Amino acid sequence: MYLFDAIDSQASAALVMPMRNYQQAAHDAIIEAWREARRVLAVMPTGTGKTILFAHIIRSRLADGRALVLAHRQELIFQAAKKIEAVTGVRPVIEMGDMTADCRERPRIVVSTVQTQATGRMHSYDPMGFATVIIDEAHHATAGTYRKILEHYSQSDSLRILGVTATPDRSDEIALGKVFDAVAYDYELTDAIGDGWLVPIRQRSIYVEGFDLVSAKAPCGDFTEGELERAIQSDGVLIAMAKTLYQVAAGQKTIAFLPTVASAEQFTEMLLAERADCARLVTGKTPDTERRILFRDYAAGSFQYLINVGVATEGFDEPSIECVALCRPTKSRALYAQMVGRGTRPLPGVVDGLCDGIARRSAIELSGKSALHVVDFVGNAGRHKLVSVADILGGRYEDEVVELARAKVKKSKGAIDVSDALRESAEEIHARRKAARERKVKLYQSIEIDPRISEKWIDPFDSFDIEPERERGWFKNKPITDKMAAMLKRNRINPDTLNYTQAKQVIGYILRNPEQVPCTPGQARVLKRFGYQPGKFDKAGASQLIDAIANNGWKRINHEV
Repeated sequence: MYLFDAIDSQASAALVMPMRNYQQAAHDAIIEAWREARRVLAVMPTGTGKTILFAHIIRSRLADGRALVLAHRQELIFQAAKKIEAVTGVRPVIEMGDMTADCRERPRIVVSTVQTQATGRMHSYDPMGFATVIIDEAHHATAGTYRKILEHYSQSDSLRILGVTATPDRSDEIALGKVFDAVAYDYELTDAIGDGWLVPIRQRSIYVEGFDLVSAKAPCGDFTEGELERAIQSDGVLIAMAKTLYQVAAGQKTIAFLPTVASAEQFTEMLLAERADCARLVTGKTPDTERRILFRDYAAGSFQYLINVGVATEGFDEPSIECVALCRPTKSRALYAQMVGRGTRPLPGVVDGLCDGIARRSAIELSGKSALHVVDFVGNAGRHKLVSVADILGGRYEDEVVELARAKVKKSKGAIDVSDALRESAEEIHARRKAARERKVKLYQSIEIDPRISEKWIDPFDSFDIEPERERGWFKNKPITDKMAAMLKRNRINPDTLNYTQAKQVIGYILRNPEQVPCTPGQARVLKRFGYQPGKFDKAGASQLIDAIANNGWKRINHEV
């Protein structure tokens, strides 16, 4: 058990694990969001340091009261306790199973499993002394056990709750919106890769003959172990996966996810038949001591393939992983993100200390791990929609873009950079829509219009030549604020036609990229009526051209930019 222990200088302790720029931005956004909301959510992908973030949040609020961290797995508990102590200088107590704290000592930081709290142990703690509750892997927070615990600790009006999670399922977003009052910070996997904090992902989809999921049942939104076991034990499926992985991994340090212990044991034996001592197996039944030794040997490079069944999906960090083999199909975006996330970290020391994304991306490219290789074994899914890398990278992309990128990955004969596939898909769809708009402009040119009689509102996505982002589930039915509406109206944009996500996107575009908004929305509208491309004009140039058109009797003139 961790006993209460305060280190004299918290400031110096925090220097052990300083925040990166996006973590600082998340920290500030959370503190700001708590001014108006009690329960807020922060979304950050695996490998970006959610634990370090909430450790700094705890440090910032210790003066306001005690802190409680809730998690659902033993690995997450010990990981959180270690990093919290490094950041705050305070050693947390652990409340888990046989490990219990003396509540009379009123420990300043408690790290506890949800299961232990739910058994009634939460009633040992006076909720009025707590200022902060952190929920790790908060996509689980929609369950009744979490709500019961939060109800107990929420008796104090000063309590603030933070949930942190990686990429959740799109259906989870709606449910999370009912548990949390606001999303304080949303840092996508594509953001982290683009900023050079995580490595690019190259996916190879491998079709396995006989791997049939057509008749498989998914009663709770994903396949049961029994259904996956039946499919993977079909004639030749497992041996085809093992032999193919041995060939395509080509010496890369690999972690493989199997659906059941039985299939994992056979898969391990098949790899060992290819090369002695190349693979080891870890399952939920592996003793803790043996598991620690196995993970230590894997980190040291003693063997190439780590085969696991539901053990390394959360709380397992090994930056040297170069290949993730997915031998268990899933319909869960959250589970898929957790599995792929085991390999997205760059090698230690490669990116920290570098000043910008360009430098970090270059360092990753020149390192011993320039990308993560995802080997995705697929079969005949029938009506089932299986998750792919495009789904976890495409959080902000429209469904049409994600589907096109999925098709590109599936058709590719080798490994393909999924971020590139998404960008290309978005550009293709945008180009098609832009061509359709230009055809409409030509149609308008054939009709005599008095541009002095203009419409009151403009279409911002048409005028600014951008595509609307997908509305996240937690923003469903969230109204646009009066401040947002006022700004949109000043730019002749009708707020009633936009949802919250679109309004936020348009306002952010105007504020962050004034140099990329070449003319005012009103000027853009007039220019479009005469068949010009507004993106080629700044405000002064647009004004001069419109004046010239007016002087020409409101008739189009030839103009070279």
